[in-house]
Amino acid sequence: MRDNIKLSNRIRVYRAEHRMSQADLAKAIGVSRKTISTIEVGRFVPSTIIAMLIAEHFNVAVEDIFSLERTS
Repeated sequence: MRDNIKLSNRIRVYRAEHRMSQADLAKAIGVSRKTISTIEVGRFVPSTIIAMLIAEHFNVAVEDIFSLERTS
């Protein structure tokens, strides 16, 4: 079942709306730029803490940034 579920995110959209670079966001939440990059492209699933820090930074719910995408 888990093979056909992907965690999608809108981090790039929120960064663009706030005119932030990956490095800016990474510094703001205390992770590396590479962490933000790999989450954005879907190569890394963030921990609950990182996901919540990102949402908190943009003052939105976690579900506004992250969602499950089911593939067949």
